Amino acid sequence: MTTPDHLAVWQRVRDTVGWRDVVPHPEAPAPAVRDGFVDFACRFAGRDPQRLNRLLTAYDDVRLEAAAGADLTPDLVARWNGIIRGVPVAAFRRAPAYAKNGRERYGLHNDTEHRFASCLAETTDRETPVTARAGRAYLDVAFFHPYDDGNARLAGLVLQFVLLRERVELDEVAPILTTVRRADDADGAADLARLVHGIATATHRRWLRANRPTRQFVVHSAVSDAAGGGNR
Repeated sequence: MTTPDHLAVWQRVRDTVGWRDVVPHPEAPAPAVRDGFVDFACRFAGRDPQRLNRLLTAYDDVRLEAAAGADLTPDLVARWNGIIRGVPVAAFRRAPAYAKNGRERYGLHNDTEHRFASCLAETTDRETPVTARAGRAYLDVAFFHPYDDGNARLAGLVLQFVLLRERVELDEVAPILTTVRRADDADGAADLARLVHGIATATHRRWLRANRPTRQFVVHSAVSDAAGGGNR
C-alpha cells in the first residue's frame, strides 16, 4: 500500500483554514521578559553542546535578519538550515521525504520548490495576523520538509523570524515546538495559530506586569513634602 502524499494533503488543507480570521491582530511591539526560544534550546538541545551552539548561531542570524526587515526567501532558510546542520550548502531535497517513522510521506514534484518559495512569500501578507502567519509558516516548513535534515529546528526558527520581524516576542515556545502536527488536520492548524497568538498575548501581559511603574517615587515625594511643612 502506497503512503499518501502528505505534502499534497497539507496544501489542500492549508487553503481551507481561515487564516485571516482565526485570531485578531496582536499588539506590537510586544517585548518579552525573557527569550523563550533560547530557554527552549538550552533545555532541549543543551545536552549536545555542538548542536546547541549551531542552533543559537542560526537564531542570532534570525534575529539580525528580522530586525533588518528581510524577506523570507529560500536562500535565507537554506542558510539557516546549513548553520544548524553544520554544512556549507543546504540544497532542497531531491527525493520524497518521510517523517513520523515513515507514517507521513512528503512528495517531490517539478513545482515543489517553487510552491515552497510562494508559501514563504505569503508571510508578508499584513492582512493576515502575524501570529497566524507564523503558525502557517511553521507548518509549511514541517510539511514541505525541504531539506534532508534539520527541518523541525528550521520550522521553529522560521516561526520566530516571522514574529520578530514585526516585533512580537514569545517568552515560551515549548507548547508550540513539542506538539506533533498532522498534515491532514485543518482544525489543528487553526489551533496552532490560536496557540501562538495566546502565548504572544500572555507574553506581552507578563512584560507589562514586570515593567509596571512603581509608586515608590510618589510616596517618597509625599513624605518629603510633609517633613518640609509643605514649603513652596
